[in-house]
Amino acid sequence: MKAQPPASPIDRFRRPDDPDWHWLEDRDAPEVSDFLDAANAESSDWFAPLEPLVEALYEGHLARRELAVTGLPAPLDHYTYWSETAADADYPRWWRHPLDAPAQRECFLDLETRAASLDFLEIGDMALSPNEGWLAWTEDTSGDEMFTLYLKSLPDGEPRRLLEGIGPELCWAEDDRTLLFTRYDDIQRPESIWRLDTATPEQDARLILREEDPEFWLGIGKTRSRAWLVLESASKDTSECHLLPAARPDAMPQCFRARETGVEYALEHRPGHFYVLNNREAPHFRLDICPETAHEEWQPLIAHRHDQTLEGVDAFDWGLVITERDHDKAQVYLRVLELDARHGLERNERLPLPDAPCSLSLGDTPDFGERRLLLREESFTLPIRWLRHDLETGARTLLKEQPVHGSLRPSQLACQRLWATAHDGERIPVSIVARADRLGQAPMPTLLYGYGAYGEVLDPWFSVARLELLERGVAFAVAHVRGGGDRGEPWYLAGKLEHKENSFKDFLAARHRLVEAGLSDDKRIVAYGASAGGLLVGASLNLAPEAFCAAVLDVPFVDVLRTMENPDLPLTIAEYTEWGNPTDPAVHQRIKAYSPLDNLQAQPYPSVFLQGSWHDARVPYWEPAKLYARLQELGSARGPVLMRTDKEAGHGGASGRFKAWHDNARQDAYILWALGIDEHV
Repeated sequence: MKAQPPASPIDRFRRPDDPDWHWLEDRDAPEVSDFLDAANAESSDWFAPLEPLVEALYEGHLARRELAVTGLPAPLDHYTYWSETAADADYPRWWRHPLDAPAQRECFLDLETRAASLDFLEIGDMALSPNEGWLAWTEDTSGDEMFTLYLKSLPDGEPRRLLEGIGPELCWAEDDRTLLFTRYDDIQRPESIWRLDTATPEQDARLILREEDPEFWLGIGKTRSRAWLVLESASKDTSECHLLPAARPDAMPQCFRARETGVEYALEHRPGHFYVLNNREAPHFRLDICPETAHEEWQPLIAHRHDQTLEGVDAFDWGLVITERDHDKAQVYLRVLELDARHGLERNERLPLPDAPCSLSLGDTPDFGERRLLLREESFTLPIRWLRHDLETGARTLLKEQPVHGSLRPSQLACQRLWATAHDGERIPVSIVARADRLGQAPMPTLLYGYGAYGEVLDPWFSVARLELLERGVAFAVAHVRGGGDRGEPWYLAGKLEHKENSFKDFLAARHRLVEAGLSDDKRIVAYGASAGGLLVGASLNLAPEAFCAAVLDVPFVDVLRTMENPDLPLTIAEYTEWGNPTDPAVHQRIKAYSPLDNLQAQPYPSVFLQGSWHDARVPYWEPAKLYARLQELGSARGPVLMRTDKEAGHGGASGRFKAWHDNARQDAYILWALGIDEHV
């Protein structure tokens, strides 16, 4: 089976007076839609010989997965809640029963029925009133992340459509009638927080807080103690919290501590005290405590440490659960601190890991007095599982594990952690997972994934879809590059702003280390990046176009300079602290030096498969479209340059699970073709 390079459809769309294809940014122009449709048709023609493989991958994925899914039951004060997704359904139905009457099941939200007449449905947030008598939720029905608010009495009240064009977040006050939500400004920034009296929803909502600085976004939360509503205003490197008594949401919000440039802090609460996770004179973060009535009197509880980053704190009436990351091991841990009445330590222990490296996190545990912690665990070889950890006895109870069917079992997989040496001598973690019987054999065809921005971590995750590649002998590798948070806060800072090029060089160093270790076939490595990971891969291709045999760029952020020069786009102003403000000539030059679209040249690029979404509010469809057009014009790629634009999706792709899985199968068929193993159907 040999897929042939297609004839380019761009010739009839070329404009000599616009060599950069900026005209594609005009969403309302008919020729823009025509261009995207032509590219989609070209892609469909190219994939036609691979359709048997696409279908085999899709059917194989379905056969490995438990299609009828029941969510983990979550008990609250009065009811136990869970979701059920039928084997043939795209979306779940939500159910509950009284705590003392499991047989009295009632369906209170049927998303499958709501989505029946829609091309797209994404739930932004679901919020139960404290008395569990009301449900509020936000829906996005196009993918543009503009949400509509609905409210219904439980279990079977008629949903009421209350507000449109708002942010996704919701939070109830403790009076069972006041609902907090966010509104956007003209660039889709959550710039204000409002309260709605659900007892009289026909009345106008009341403004609580507005953020005037365009680099800051607003968010809403409530402490587990249920005593305080927390209104957070945050940029990428600075934050400020305001407080409202949860039982008196009509009070004036009180600023906890005024913002200081470069200082981030987050709050947790136990009666009498606040806990402040912050990086004030502590770049890896520390934990301070202060009286509930004296917010300025911070006293250290956990000091700053050079070898670990404090990532989170969860408060219970008995103490705290701390999330911390070991820099040297690039591994996250949970630490339990039991405190006495004077905040003396009665217990200080790390919870055990199921595997290493792995992901470990605290599951949804809303009860402030709960001493049985819900834990979520997974790794590259361990499917997702939920456990109950009893603090009294240390006993662990397995509550649910993601089932995996088919011929390739998780026990047949193996994972290795390598360390690459970067251009400046830094050690870069590289993870690789494959069939255990392949790791000891000849070098493997490899899919190399990376992200490297915003401090996001790529802790190990299990993927059922990935098994289709692994069974066919492909290895999956992750480059934990700087700019992410895999080795803590210093790792993030070393890959942003003036240090951004470290990310790209780290990615290439990871690729070379896999080859040097004899694990990856030098001629058969595909690069994959999505969103800001698309920038990572796009910039790496410009630096070393022959390092990969192909690349997949999904909703890729590749027109960095032009985007950052346009403050009218969503996200741009808020992103200055991540990429820099190009009105500064030095920053302009720095971004221009790595922005993928600004550094294209006639060199032997690999085959590229680009994917975009028409309603994407984060990376507009025109960024992959312009990269596609420019690469086609250059004509120097060693293989086909393809693009598909989903006209019914946003940044996260298709919302229905079956369409998303089919899209994934198409992507995997391209990867297998690029690796030369597309005959194996």
